[in-house]
Amino acid sequence: MHAVVMHETGDPGVLLYEETARPQPGEGEVLIRVRAASVNPIDWKYRRGYIPKDLPAILGNDVSGTVELSRAEWFSAGDQVFGIAAGGAYTEFASTPSALIAIKPAAISHEQAAAIPVAALTAWQALFDRAKLEQGQTALIAGAAGGVGHFAVQFAAQAGARVIGIGSPRNEEFVRGLGAAEYIDYTSQDVAEAAGDVDFAFDTVGAEMTQTLLPAVRSGGVIVLIAGAPPEQEASARGVRAERLIMSPSSDQLAHIAKLVADGEVHVEIAETIPLQEAARAHALSESGHTRGKIILTV
Repeated sequence: MHAVVMHETGDPGVLLYEETARPQPGEGEVLIRVRAASVNPIDWKYRRGYIPKDLPAILGNDVSGTVELSRAEWFSAGDQVFGIAAGGAYTEFASTPSALIAIKPAAISHEQAAAIPVAALTAWQALFDRAKLEQGQTALIAGAAGGVGHFAVQFAAQAGARVIGIGSPRNEEFVRGLGAAEYIDYTSQDVAEAAGDVDFAFDTVGAEMTQTLLPAVRSGGVIVLIAGAPPEQEASARGVRAERLIMSPSSDQLAHIAKLVADGEVHVEIAETIPLQEAARAHALSESGHTRGKIILTV
């Protein structure tokens, strides 16, 4: 089979499309003929060497495709599935435990399905598992047009929360269209002043954005981060709970979110669809930090 393999860390040019051995599924695993994968920021962080990873490596977590071979009780050859590829998704065939995947609804494409797992599960778990977001509360979402952010805006709005999105001016109409009641242009507005006291802040951006969000959270509220260390001391001094979220795979949550997409209740924004052979270009695009929604690799 062919796969995009990383033998060393560095710029996008270290991603090489080459022939490699097809994986063999173990007990409780399935072999997926990959139709689509997606690029997440953690992928290029591995590529840069910011996060250690054994080399050579096939990157990518999100996968959608057809079961080629099953050694798991709940899946059979020919099933259309999506989820997390434990051994990497930038490949023609991926092997993964059956607990990390779910059946893909017929109403959604492989490209849509590949956009869901990491980003949508991260948003869902931040809002409902960590923040326990409830109807009537206010959610402030940084990076609201991004892969994780655009799911978070929709989930929060559907839960009956008042959603305030943060982003650049070009994304205001898009984010409001997802259900945000208000929008803050971080390039020209003071976030804390514009937002007021919010119950929950979701930081999908990290770095300076964390310090910008914290003053906007009321005492007793919560801020959840997915990049960088939580500002525990500053948050504690304000009576705010600060947590970092690392997504946990959940086939049940995957299936639930996919149904929302299939039913038209949640929109999946795809920034660009790029052939697997051009994974380097997809990484450069992701690393720019200015994409709307998800970047998809097609096989």
